[in-house]
Amino acid sequence: MVYFFDSSAVVKRYVAELGSAWVIQVLDPAQGNRIYLARITGVEVVAALSRRGKANPAVAVPIASAIHQFRQEFASSFRLVAMTPRLFSRAMDLAGAYALRGYDAAQLAGALQANLRRRTPITFVSADSALNAAAMAEGLPVDDPNAHP
Repeated sequence: MVYFFDSSAVVKRYVAELGSAWVIQVLDPAQGNRIYLARITGVEVVAALSRRGKANPAVAVPIASAIHQFRQEFASSFRLVAMTPRLFSRAMDLAGAYALRGYDAAQLAGALQANLRRRTPITFVSADSALNAAAMAEGLPVDDPNAHP
């Protein structure tokens, strides 16, 4: 299958939370899935993990390890969608149409870009219900990792 993961979903690969087991299974290379990420996901995931480490110094070492692992996988395991001026223009349209946060609109624009030349739609994966609703309105199938305890 082909998936587009937003940051709220991919971060579950690196920290244990609701939906992590499902995310780990989908992202396992042995499954043969293609995984797309918007290039900005790198910034969002490192920021989310870093905030967790700062908020709880007891997990700082595991968080540093998770960031290192993410950076390696970001460079080699995912198909990255470039953040072009055209894509940002589309993100502005999506932000206005669905009242999305900025990076959420950019994530959805990235998914729509990745989906353009596909015969079967790419599945949008996010733990954000407002973003999922916008993705569905744009015609993408959606999966919420929080629905997979």
